[in-house]
Parts: sequence; structure tokens; C-alpha cells
Amino acid sequence: MSSRTFEDKQPQPRASASGFEFFKGVGQVAGGTLLSVTMLTSSIVAGGLVGLAVSFRNLPDVRQLRSFLPSETTYIYDIKGKLLTSIHGEANREVMPLDRISPDLKRAVLASEDSDFYYHHGINPKGVGRAVLTNWTAGGVREGGSTITMQLVKNLFLSHKRAFTRKIAEAVLAIRLEQILSKDQILEMYLNQVYWGHNNYGVQTAARSYFNKSAEYLNLAESAMMAGLIQAPEDYSPFIHMEKAKEQQRIVLGRMKELGWITQQEYDNALKQPIKLGKIRSFQGSALPYVTNAVAQEIAKKFGREALLKGGMRIQTTVDTNFQRMAENTVKTWHQRLRGQGLSKNQIALVAVDPRTHFIKALVGGVDAKTSEFNRATQALRQPGSAFKPFVYYAAFATGKYGPETTVYDTPVGYRDGDGWYYPRNYDGGYGGAMSIRTALKLSRNVPVIKLGKAVGMNKVVETCRTLGIMSPMEPVTSLPLGAIGMTPLEMAGAYATFANYGWQSPTTIIVRVTDSSGNILLDNTPKPLQVLDPWASAATIDTMRSVITDGTGKNAAIGRPAAGKTGTTSSEKDIWFVGTVPQLTTAVWVGRDDNRTLASGATGGTMVAPIWRSFMLQALKDVPVENFKSPYKFPRPKSN
Repeated sequence: MSSRTFEDKQPQPRASASGFEFFKGVGQVAGGTLLSVTMLTSSIVAGGLVGLAVSFRNLPDVRQLRSFLPSETTYIYDIKGKLLTSIHGEANREVMPLDRISPDLKRAVLASEDSDFYYHHGINPKGVGRAVLTNWTAGGVREGGSTITMQLVKNLFLSHKRAFTRKIAEAVLAIRLEQILSKDQILEMYLNQVYWGHNNYGVQTAARSYFNKSAEYLNLAESAMMAGLIQAPEDYSPFIHMEKAKEQQRIVLGRMKELGWITQQEYDNALKQPIKLGKIRSFQGSALPYVTNAVAQEIAKKFGREALLKGGMRIQTTVDTNFQRMAENTVKTWHQRLRGQGLSKNQIALVAVDPRTHFIKALVGGVDAKTSEFNRATQALRQPGSAFKPFVYYAAFATGKYGPETTVYDTPVGYRDGDGWYYPRNYDGGYGGAMSIRTALKLSRNVPVIKLGKAVGMNKVVETCRTLGIMSPMEPVTSLPLGAIGMTPLEMAGAYATFANYGWQSPTTIIVRVTDSSGNILLDNTPKPLQVLDPWASAATIDTMRSVITDGTGKNAAIGRPAAGKTGTTSSEKDIWFVGTVPQLTTAVWVGRDDNRTLASGATGGTMVAPIWRSFMLQALKDVPVENFKSPYKFPRPKSN
């Protein structure tokens, strides 16, 4: 746009952000007589159409447009504000206030579609007369003579079928609309409603798609090209037919020059202005599919799918893009390594949670989201095996009767189970006799944990899991302590994170905040932690799990700093796990097959998954200070009951 002001170019229209002031000079060009005739003719035609309105009593009530909210595209961002994806239904739209739309674009659209917009009352007698003559000559409907107001009501209320009765309906509704909304309101609604091609609705998404910039910053050349698209967006699209787009640009600029809204110099400069195209953005894939799919599911569950597709939400996630990609690369690397170790067709899921906030920091639902959108981190119910045991030991510690050094017995036992008997066995088939709870956990002995679960009560174990946020189905059966139930990696990570935070918990989430397109907060997940577990029992559970890594089944998870965790291996080697934590980050890693078949004979969480966990944590904690866990003795021990 030229630096010259419109005051310097009277009687051309003045450059004002608001509409009527912006165009008040136009009437001076035509002269008082022509304006008077035009207004008289407009009044006569308008009066006739108001009379015809009696025949259109079933037309929509335009008063509802006072509170009309167009469907808008929802945008999902990472925690630093990087756009991850956009989600929308049929209409890809981002609403833009009129005073933030480029003045050049407003002038170009009005010059192209309705240069008398600010001086008629919904219909334009000159345009109608020209259309009647054209259609009479052609013997059918060829030209509409529609004003911007008529186009708006057609887009919002009427079919696009060309018919005389529809044109009358447009005119009636346009007159009604002009009585309840200001010109600026109508123009703003039109610019945000009109279709610009390639699934772009409204000026903002169109400007970002065609020119990779906000509609606020479009120059005269870009504005004229965009205005030229309205009549046939795909036909004139610069992505498809640049020559046609340039021709439409020339027509629009010529019309602006003819109206006196731009100078010859501005016309010439705009035609010479290089056009730098953006790219078609509608229905683009996500930068982080597992993350954005999880977000979409959570939003749809809370607000409904309609709100997700049309509500224009701005969603900030808890995930940093670089951190997530590091996690995804770790999974891909180890997928190949495990294949080399005989684990063909393996899938891997990884979830990392900050125990201090319960914000999800990484969520990897599989080896490759492009080949499989199924999110194993949030949707796959897989048996955790021995990784379930800490929940049983916590339940025991919380009674006040047991501690990490309490003696338990790894000896043969049998339990009545339905019509028969159940005899728990250890992974190696043998028994170790008397040992401490710490030893039983670090060596992952099965018999002691079942005995302890029976002593505490399996219902108490289920209650502990529910408190930890584990909602997957489970029954208080004798085999429960061995993890013979389905759970998701996300549930496991969230539960261990609560132990790592000494019983303090906020809901585990991947969403920080949700606002509407105007910035109004719809959802705020600022952590509001509650003490849901006994702090001593939580610290004792962490302290016991530290031995798993220092000299137990999880030695391969050692990372050179205080860490606690647990291996998990199901009896048929279908699911292998390692879930572990430091004070600042909790991570669950699962490996299995989608067909639920055995991975490989001898596959265990300690030998094959603990190294994956270690690899990820070393990268994730590279610049994070070493921090120790609090000793259980820092907290009062619960009284025995």
C-alpha cells in the first residue's frame, strides 16, 4: 500500500479501519444528482421488495445473526507455542476482526464485489438493473447483481441454486439484515464467511494459505489477487492457474483505479509486485500425530466433537516438540535393535510424565504413526506383569504394619480359587525362603507379593490403584498382584509419578490450557495437587524400588543418578515393561506385539526394556540437575491399624 494518505487523494475514499468513514468520499465522485437518483431508485425498489416479503413469511429470521458464531478451525500448539496441527470440519476458518484486516484487501473486495456497499440498503439498483438486462438478453439467469449483503445471506441461509425466487429471497433478507446490523458488522461477517478455495473459509485462513501471512499484512498486489478469487476460487487459484490468477488481479486493480481508489502508480506497482505463494494448508497432517490425536480425544470427550471441529479452540499442550521427537527417535532406534535381537513385529510405547505437575512430557504410541495411528500409550490395555507389584507393596506400607525391611516368606502356598486351587510360582520355578520386602521386590519374587496382597486385602490393592488414577477394569482376585490385568502405559506412568511426588497428585494431562478464538479460557489445567497417598508409604515404595536398579532385575536401567523403577514381564513373554522415575521425570516403556503373541523366548523387561528406558532418560535428563529422593524417615510413619 502506498505511503500517501487518502486525504492527499480526495475525492477518493479515505483509509479508515472502520467502513463508512473509509468509503465516505466515494459519493463525491458521482455527484449529488446521481446519488439522489440512485437513492430514490433504491427506495422504490426496496419498497417493492418489502411488499413482496409478505410472500416470504417462512424465510429465516436474520435477527439470529446478532449472536452468530461461525464455525472456526481449532489449533493445537506445543508448550512453547509451536503450531502442531489444525482441526476442522468442512470449513477451515479463523475469524478476523474487521479492524485487523488489511485496508487494501477490504478495498479490493468491495471494488470487485460491491463498490456501492456503504451507500445502499441491502440491494443495489444499478447492479440489479444490469443483471436484469443481461439475463433478459441471455434468456435465463446469468448474472446475479448481488450485493455483499445478499451474498452473505445466501451463504448463511439459502441454497446456491440460481432461481428468480431465490434472488427475491436474497433481497428481502438483505434488507432485513441491513436493518439490524451495521455495515461494518456485515462486511466483517462476509469477509470471515466467504469461501476462498482449497477449503479456506474467511480471509485469515486464505491469507495464510495463499501467501503465508496474516490477512492483517496483505499488500495491494496480494489483496487484489485474493479478491479476484471469490467468483471461482479453484478456477482462479494461483496454486493451480497463476496466469488466471494474475488476470483476475489485473481486473480487480483496474476496477480500483477506475473508482479512483488507487493511483496509476499504485496500479502499475501492484502488477509488478512479485507474488510469493504459501502452501495449501487444509487437512494437513500433524507434526506430532500421537500427541495431537490424544489431545483431540480428550477435547472431544470433554466438550464434544462438534466443539472440537467448529469451536475455534486454541489448545496448548504440555509437550515440547523437540523433547517429543527425541522420544520418538528413541523408540524407532530401539525398534530396529530389538528386531536384530529376534523380537520381530515388536511395537513400543513410551510415556514420560513430570511427577511434580503430572504434565505429560512425551507420548509415543508406537513405532510409526504414519503406518499405524493406534495409540498404544493411551489405548492399548496390556498386562503390566511384575510392574504392578509396587501398588501391592504401597498398600501394605500404608497400613503401618510393614516397611521395606519387613520379612516375608517366599515359600510354597496354595489358595482356593473358584472350584479349584491356585498355586503361585516364581519366574524361575524355585523358592527363596525368608527375605525382606526390599529383596522380594528387587528380585521380583511372585509368591511373597501374593501373600502380602492376601494379608492386606485385594480390595485394598484395587482401591490404591483407583486412587492412583488407574481406571482400567480389575477384580480383587488372587493373581492380581502379578499384574494379570490390562493397563495402559499412560496409567502406569501417572501412577508411578504419584509415588515419586510422595503421594501428591494432579490429574495426569496432556493439555495445559484451552481458550476460544477470542482468548477466553475454556479449560485451565494449572496443577492443583492433592495429597492422595500416605507420604511415608510413597517414599518407602520409591526407596524399595531404588534397589531394583542398584542390584536387582533392573540393573540395565542404571543412569548414574538416583532412580527407582520396576521391571515387568508376563509369564508368556507377550508384554515386557520398565517403569521408572527420578524426582523430575517418570517414564513407562512397554514392548509387545499388536497380535498379542509371544515376543521371543526369554524376553524380559530387565534385559530388553530397561536399556530403552535408560537410553531415553539419559537424553531427557542431559541438562537436568541430579536430585535425590527424600528418605521415608523424613515423613511420619502411619500408625498400624
